[in-house]
Amino acid sequence: MFDLSKQKRELISQKGNLLVLGGPGSGKTTMALIKARYEVLNNSFKYGQKILFLSFARATISRVEEQISELGIDKTIKQKIEINTYHGFTWEILKSHGYLLNGIRQIKLLPPPDAAARFAEIKDTNQLTIEKNRLFNEEGLLHFDLFAKYSARLLENSHILTKIYCDTYPIIILDEFQDTNSNEWQLIRRLGSKSCIIALADSEQRIYEFRGADPKRIKEYIDYFKPKLFDFGKENNRSNGTDILKFGNDLLSGKINGNTYKNVNLKYYANIRGNIHNQVKQVVLSSRQKLIKDSNGWSLAILVPTKQLMLQVSDCLSSKQQFANGTIFPRIQHEVALEKEALALSAVLIAGLMEQGEADLEIKNRLIYHLIDYIRGRKGSGKISQADLKLSNALITYMNTGKIRGKIRIDIINDCIRISQECSKLQFTGDPASDWILVRDIIKKSISEILKLVEHDSLYLRLLHKGSVLQSGLSEIWRERGNYKGAISLVKNALLQEHFSKTSLVHKGVQIMTIHKAKGKEFDEVIIYEGLYNSRLVRNPNNQDELYKSQLLLRVAVTRAMKNVTIMTPAIDKCILLQ
Repeated sequence: MFDLSKQKRELISQKGNLLVLGGPGSGKTTMALIKARYEVLNNSFKYGQKILFLSFARATISRVEEQISELGIDKTIKQKIEINTYHGFTWEILKSHGYLLNGIRQIKLLPPPDAAARFAEIKDTNQLTIEKNRLFNEEGLLHFDLFAKYSARLLENSHILTKIYCDTYPIIILDEFQDTNSNEWQLIRRLGSKSCIIALADSEQRIYEFRGADPKRIKEYIDYFKPKLFDFGKENNRSNGTDILKFGNDLLSGKINGNTYKNVNLKYYANIRGNIHNQVKQVVLSSRQKLIKDSNGWSLAILVPTKQLMLQVSDCLSSKQQFANGTIFPRIQHEVALEKEALALSAVLIAGLMEQGEADLEIKNRLIYHLIDYIRGRKGSGKISQADLKLSNALITYMNTGKIRGKIRIDIINDCIRISQECSKLQFTGDPASDWILVRDIIKKSISEILKLVEHDSLYLRLLHKGSVLQSGLSEIWRERGNYKGAISLVKNALLQEHFSKTSLVHKGVQIMTIHKAKGKEFDEVIIYEGLYNSRLVRNPNNQDELYKSQLLLRVAVTRAMKNVTIMTPAIDKCILLQ
């Protein structure tokens, strides 16, 4: 059925633990799925047994689902292959058996937005870890960071549970193994005590050291599991016919040196005051026009080093520019991979205003409490600024005393009073999308910057697509009650489900995201754009360790492309990696 090399045929029939190495697009995932198909067809799986495929990114899972169809793996075999994220799999373990660790019957999740708001003032890393563990042990609240740790502990404490899970999943395929942290590695060792482990890895795509990925992990796997090694080396199925992978590999070895590469373009943009981002917009417009002409369902990613630059580029694409020579750059529809915490907290705030039914004072108080959570948690795991901390504490004091000082803070309270009064008088239609916009438009009239930011974040909220959990849930609430009572809980639950979804929307059209967010994804064309003074691809070129990490990161960005890559760096200060 499949035209395979001798090495790949050997991989398929090989028994025991395996390590499959290879660069981006080398076919590691495809071969793992063909291997899974072979195992299902040639082994007697007991009732309920499955092959487990784990990956970090939902985007990877979505792509794996597509590959299963493309490979012609039929429904009967597909039912024997379970595809999940590490988070999703470990949550299933803890949801069912976590009470064995703390004696609390029902384990509850601490969603990232709530965690960000709750931990905003804890600056010491050790204290943060202590508090996360305390919440689990005393209150049964589980933080996402602890999933792997407690799953591993649970299996280590219970030989029976280990046997049950290993018997259910006799073969476990681990995607992007090089990115596993110490807790995930501990869990893998426990599962591997009875299950066969197939690890897919590329040491040169290891960009998650900040979350505990260790350069020694692949060697640890070899030493511990003694796997049969298969190395697909530089095979390239993703961007075949281009020099994209060669360019990415030359980045690591420092062999660029003015060489030219097919389908890789370097653009050095000029320092034009107040007009810099228009240059990347011009490239986007040109690339988009070609993609629309050449293909259906095309995808174009703009990858940047920082969230700050991502938002600046998004604002530029969202606006229309008209130049003195008559040229017009139109608005460009696009998706932005913003931090989920800011989006979630703005969504909860809007849902609170949709609930109505109380006196204006109660609506106002609920709005302020949601605004406090938004201020404290909008940056996610990033540390809250002193200004935001002071503002949130001032609003807490106001809620306790009714006193507020300072024009900026008084403006916020006045905005909240106005918003609560106007929202309490709204005549909702029962159409969640339209009613959501009614509330958002009221917030939009605010004069305070923080409420403008709420409205700005909510613009990026892709929650009201037809058939989504949120829209259908809000519609059901309206049909049952004639109002949106319960919208807050519904929104929180809908957002939480996003973290465990085993599928994601296929990335089409123009996408803007940080390079880290692009890991595991692929696009027809990629534009990599770095800032002039900030948001550089290499922040400290004199630090050799940081320079190497920047090489790895840029290689990941480049190899997300299937057809073309454009790298934009300032002409007056070119990226050191491109020289």
